[in-house]
Amino acid sequence: MTARLEPIRTAIVHPVDSNALLGAIEAAQANLIVPILIGPRDRILAVAAAQDVDVSPYTLISTEHSHAAADKAVVMAREGEVDAVMKGSLDTDELMHPVLAPRIGLSTERRMSHVFVLDVPAYPRMLFLTDASLNFYPVLEEKRDIVQNAIDLAHVLGIETPRVAILSAVETVDPKIHSTLEAAALCKMADRGQISGGLVDGPLAFDNAVSFEAARTKGIVSPVAGQADILVVPDLESGNMLAKQLEYLADAQTSGIVLGARVPIILTSRADSPLAHIVSCAIALLLARSKQTAKL
Repeated sequence: MTARLEPIRTAIVHPVDSNALLGAIEAAQANLIVPILIGPRDRILAVAAAQDVDVSPYTLISTEHSHAAADKAVVMAREGEVDAVMKGSLDTDELMHPVLAPRIGLSTERRMSHVFVLDVPAYPRMLFLTDASLNFYPVLEEKRDIVQNAIDLAHVLGIETPRVAILSAVETVDPKIHSTLEAAALCKMADRGQISGGLVDGPLAFDNAVSFEAARTKGIVSPVAGQADILVVPDLESGNMLAKQLEYLADAQTSGIVLGARVPIILTSRADSPLAHIVSCAIALLLARSKQTAKL
């Protein structure tokens, strides 16, 4: 999908450990990004020397510390000097603080949200999980944007009508479980066109969302049950635990992206493999180029 696309200029924020720096360089060698390294020059060069890699082909913008690197990346994105921003060796909150800053950050009319894209060996299709990294306890309006962001990403990755499962602990509406009420509301919002481009159903327990047998046993008739493309979790805590369970117990390959900002934000973990960096960069490339095409 990316073979004919020009790589995107990407601000690599504070790449002062081997994982962050090598991930960016490998993505550059795969012709996905043109990295612009932003952070303390001496520390970046020290990592490059320790890993025996040459960073001379890439632009390096020296900053005093990670805060300044994040600020610089956001300014460059706002001014159109980069097409994407990639997290390096800093905390997510530290990167997202200038991204979310009112009037000077990268906000749009859409709520920002994070989507994990997972390749789970035991599941027959690509799986999207949202939001497990950015929105702690989103309210209904925010969940609408979270769902729409994930649907839009699925479209970019070639899924024409993604199936969206709104997860809860049970598959029936129960006033004592708030997430079931929000699931029902989101489904009605989809019926009324407030969410578009996908099939939305919920509440669904996790087993019903991904297993035809579980759904059949419980008598659930649904176009989503057993074949969900997108899993929408109640809150960050449950989503983060689910993502890590899939990664560490089900051997899922993970990648991640923040949607709803002016540019794609590649929000990889410092523990992610080089492959995760490469896949996340490929997703960012597809997103950035699709936005540019839409403007033509």
